[in-house]
Amino acid sequence: MEPRPTVVAIVDDDPRILEALGDLLESAGYSVRAFSSGKSFLDEVSLADVDCLVTDIGMPVIDGFSLQRLATGARPDLPVIFITGNAKWLASARSGAFSRSECFQKPFDSKALIETIGRAVLPKA
Repeated sequence: MEPRPTVVAIVDDDPRILEALGDLLESAGYSVRAFSSGKSFLDEVSLADVDCLVTDIGMPVIDGFSLQRLATGARPDLPVIFITGNAKWLASARSGAFSRSECFQKPFDSKALIETIGRAVLPKA
């Protein structure tokens, strides 16, 4: 039986980011599920089927911080990686309650993001 591919969910309200990041992660060998909002992610995905969540912070209705709280409330072991174009949100993500999460400022280093996802999805010993 073949192992299932590693699934990375991307949530961003910018369709250009969804497409570019999806292409990048697929080229790195990941299976990608893309969502244009936190609500669509929560409504359409089973958290058990996702190995890592990459989410924008600044989105309407459910921002990335709220999405992280909701997703990890239901699945505490789910790795969450934030992306943002806002330096203030970047500082918030790197401090306080979100200090265990990785955060990248747009435009981000693609290689560093792929390496971070790779470390996040490694089986825990």
